[in-house]
Amino acid sequence: MSGSLTTPGESQPAPDGGPSRGQSRPSPQPADPDCTALCERGGYAVAVVPDLTLEDIASFRPAAPTLTGQPAGYGVVGMPANLVAAASEQQFAGNVLGWDVVVRFVPTAFVFDYGDGTSGRTRTGGATWESLGQAQFTPTATSHAYRARGTYPVSVTVEYTPSVSFGAAFRPIPGVVSASSGGYEVRVVEVRTALVERTCLEDPAGQGC
Repeated sequence: MSGSLTTPGESQPAPDGGPSRGQSRPSPQPADPDCTALCERGGYAVAVVPDLTLEDIASFRPAAPTLTGQPAGYGVVGMPANLVAAASEQQFAGNVLGWDVVVRFVPTAFVFDYGDGTSGRTRTGGATWESLGQAQFTPTATSHAYRARGTYPVSVTVEYTPSVSFGAAFRPIPGVVSASSGGYEVRVVEVRTALVERTCLEDPAGQGC
């Protein structure tokens, strides 16, 4: 992508074919990063910054999110397992198409793959039960209840909205950039209750202990 700089007042040939006539003019003005079309500045038509695409910023990548859960690494059949992903706004300085820029990524969506053939999309990465002021095994915006015992590989993909600054305000870039994390497994077990005379601490060999 490129622009052009058109300067009025250039030396023009005399109508009678004589010597060219010069015209005093100020020095050319720099491109204005805030322009969205050809701008007039001090009598000059000034080239504007380019509109970038995802391909133009392919060398800029946001960091992968973190992924944890509660209870850590475990779940109970039919009860919510709380999943928590963390991602934050990130900015990177660099050069694109010859321009010094700052590229910004803002997380706007979290897509959880629960590992059991289902997934969920949220606008938040979630929070711990403690920080939410909730009891264990209560539903949250990012919790998931498994229907059967087993070990499930959980992952999360964060969608970031990109924008770019050429030295002034950030301008949006159409599309989203994604970053994913996996490697978190949830072992789902069944829990049964039984009436007993003594606790498991008192009788480790008792029923259900």
